[in-house]
Amino acid sequence: MQAIMDNIRPTVLAIAIALGLGVHCSEANAAPSETAVFAGGCFWCVESDFESVPGVIEAESGYTGGTVANPSYKQVVGGGTGHYEAVRITYDPGKVSYETLVDLFFRSVDPTDDGGQFCDRGHSYTTAIFATPSQEAAARAGKSNAQAALGETIVTPIRAAGPFYLAEEYHQDYYKKNDLVLTRFGPTSKAKAYKRYRDACGRDDRVRQLWGADAPFAGS
Repeated sequence: MQAIMDNIRPTVLAIAIALGLGVHCSEANAAPSETAVFAGGCFWCVESDFESVPGVIEAESGYTGGTVANPSYKQVVGGGTGHYEAVRITYDPGKVSYETLVDLFFRSVDPTDDGGQFCDRGHSYTTAIFATPSQEAAARAGKSNAQAALGETIVTPIRAAGPFYLAEEYHQDYYKKNDLVLTRFGPTSKAKAYKRYRDACGRDDRVRQLWGADAPFAGS
């Protein structure tokens, strides 16, 4: 019996080592996730759009670009903080590139409008790309390409990435939540309220008007 056990032990050890190496190699080959930060008007809409993109892991609504730490939604939309409504997109660069995300972003907004987006007006609803130093060249190239494709002046600024403050939990994944909110139509789910808001705001109509068949999310 002892002889059998002595023969089994090296085999088990070899298997364990092989499995361990396999796990290690898988972890080593897995590309770390990266982030992109875009401001495109209502962050519910930007979050909804980009969470449908293959390779995007998560999109989170928040505030960035201003001077007030940990601002509230009321402070941001009220003005004076300098912040934009923005979305932080976490993605797998092995499945979708930053350049692709930039192209999708420009074709999901009205980048010719410097007063807001669609029915939402004011600085906090204007468009912007917040790029890290390693992303800046790709963001500017994407802007140049989008301007050439659109044939109109794009006013979306490329700004240096800075602190990103998560919006209140109430706003996260608003577009797909089923908890009830009170609207002028009465109590309804956030998902249904979001769809009504998006339709009434004219977002998809304007994006289709600008980009035609190149609009990736219009009608979603």
